[in-house]
Amino acid sequence: MLQKLKFAPGFNKQVTATGGEGQWIGGDYVRFRYGSPEKIGGWAQLGDNTLTGRNTALHHFVNASGIKYAALGTNRFLYVYSGGAFYDITPIKSTTTLTNAFTTTNGDATVTLTFSSAHNIKKYDIIRLDNFTAITDSNFSSSDFDDKNFMVATVPTSTTLTIEMGSNESGSGASTSGGIRVQHFYTIGPAVEESAAGFGLGLWGGTVSGEITSTLNGALTSGSSSIVLADSGSMPASGTVVIGDERIAYTANATGTDTLSGLTRGADNTTAASHSDGATVTDASDYTKWGASQTGDIITAPGLWSLDNYGNKLIATIVDGATFEWDSDASGATSTRATIVANAPTASIQTLVSTPDRHLVCFGTETTIGTTSTQDDMYIRWSDQESINASTSWAPSATNTAGTQRLADGTRIVGALRGRDAIYIWTDTSLFIMRFVGAPFTFSFQQVGTNCGLIGKNAAVEVDGSAYWMSENGFFRYTGKLESLACFVEDYVYDDINTIPKNHIYAGLNNLFGEVTWFYPGSGAASNNRSVTYNYMDSTPERPVWTTSSLARSTWSDSHIFGKPHATEYVSSGTSDSTVGNTDGITYYYEHETGVNSIKDGAASAISASIQSGDFDISLGQGGGADLRGDGEYMMKIRRVLPDFLQQTGDARVTLNLKNYPTDSEASSSLGPFESTTQTTKIDTRARARAISLKVDNTGTGQHWKLGTFRLDIQADGRR
Repeated sequence: MLQKLKFAPGFNKQVTATGGEGQWIGGDYVRFRYGSPEKIGGWAQLGDNTLTGRNTALHHFVNASGIKYAALGTNRFLYVYSGGAFYDITPIKSTTTLTNAFTTTNGDATVTLTFSSAHNIKKYDIIRLDNFTAITDSNFSSSDFDDKNFMVATVPTSTTLTIEMGSNESGSGASTSGGIRVQHFYTIGPAVEESAAGFGLGLWGGTVSGEITSTLNGALTSGSSSIVLADSGSMPASGTVVIGDERIAYTANATGTDTLSGLTRGADNTTAASHSDGATVTDASDYTKWGASQTGDIITAPGLWSLDNYGNKLIATIVDGATFEWDSDASGATSTRATIVANAPTASIQTLVSTPDRHLVCFGTETTIGTTSTQDDMYIRWSDQESINASTSWAPSATNTAGTQRLADGTRIVGALRGRDAIYIWTDTSLFIMRFVGAPFTFSFQQVGTNCGLIGKNAAVEVDGSAYWMSENGFFRYTGKLESLACFVEDYVYDDINTIPKNHIYAGLNNLFGEVTWFYPGSGAASNNRSVTYNYMDSTPERPVWTTSSLARSTWSDSHIFGKPHATEYVSSGTSDSTVGNTDGITYYYEHETGVNSIKDGAASAISASIQSGDFDISLGQGGGADLRGDGEYMMKIRRVLPDFLQQTGDARVTLNLKNYPTDSEASSSLGPFESTTQTTKIDTRARARAISLKVDNTGTGQHWKLGTFRLDIQADGRR
């Protein structure tokens, strides 16, 4: 008898394969449309090059001239994309002109730059070199430095830094050079959010196994190139010492003169400093901290951006840092850089523009503007209406609408999102609604949810007046009332998610298909490599439609500006096209829902989509025929499969997994895969089993499919 295979839409990963009869229990790169599963659309790389670092924010807008822009903030740069090209608009923190600044050594790729005073540049910061004139006694030329970005490799002293070239010095070694301008970009932060060691971040409170200490014999300046101790005899021949808060690496110990030399000042991202005569010097070469090192209790924050637009102006805030603006409608806009918003707070978690009233709102910001030490994670400050740069823009008064508010429930504001008629504000525990009400209060604040905090700053989206977000303990929706979303893949997601880099979690809306997707890092992953999708268009209270995927994206933006969704992919091992010495990886920028392949670096590769059903077994129906959805009492004979595709381009594969017992391995009992073309009418099988499951997938380029209703030719075949 021919039997139709009917499945409920969405994945159910809360059951076993045996318990998933009549349901799909897993797959990859698939979605549901009108109840039927199909392979997702393809994607294609935008722009001719990659971006330096991990992209942390993506914002689309159109200016008054009708020009479409995508703003992208990585952990090292701020870019805009327009007309098929990327433009670097990263703000400059300082500019220094040097002469005779370069030193190189034969056989070494390291270049040392020497400043006339303290440069305040840190390891891994980005500098740009230009206006270069000449360098002598070196195979490097001005073209190797001029108009190029470099990641700082080391900071030996407060007045020197090093960069690493792509090849070694083959000349005798430069000691003199012409002029050079050094532009220091604002520091954003590291590429990934990681767990650090608790007390082991410094020497305070700890003990040293076999502690070795001495004292300084003479004062030490921040630029000193050697250390003279009262006694260096017990110190290792090379290693690291700690004086105050500074770690100093050394390569030589002259015990005859008690001198440590070959110094790397400010090692391990500490700061080179001056130290007084008699200061304690501690060997840290084999430092074991306070007992055993403990991880997970301190999180190193990644470099993040918050992006929005204030009319034609892009508003870009470095998370926990300053706020900048870039005028997209200015003459030659793409050749200019973002500049700091004058008089605005200098340390904020996030900024948003309130519309249509046009206030710039800072969340988790300073109680005293310009004093970063007063940053309060629960404090909100907004500018005067239609004014963000004036000396009076941010100070509340009787003649303006600037103001402040501190939220009460929670320990920190995690993120905020502009909705259709309000701003949603999440703390780590609660949800608040912020609404413009006009004078005299300007905004009202209402707490509308508890025990529903946001897991990471980008883990929420708004669609059609409803907010969807991911919390520490589940998925939520706010439609005027707080709802917990039933989720049939919840345990699969939360049992696997790496919650240390939770600020990497990114929610994206795809309104073309009615989907909200959360991209997240799986167990052991430092960045996003998984995704979970809720289809709000096809879901019902009785059957919410969820899918999971290995689609890995660091940011996502909907199709409202460019007609198709855009997204970014982070590759930690990639080499940057635009930054010499980059160690932070690279970002690819894609247009989604285009074609059926993945197009990257000019080459097309297959998107290997798949879907897997739960197990079917049979019982004897009326008249003695086989009836699917049985209890497994009877064996079944499967003679053929009749595939049914609503859409098919290229080949697809059909596999039947056979089981006699729930614990049987599918891999050892699979029948197929069978290639199913657009001309395939049936697949002969000759199989026998107590339970079967269906798998459909593809492996080649140019392939796409959407399932209809498959049928099986089966009959009961005894109890053994």
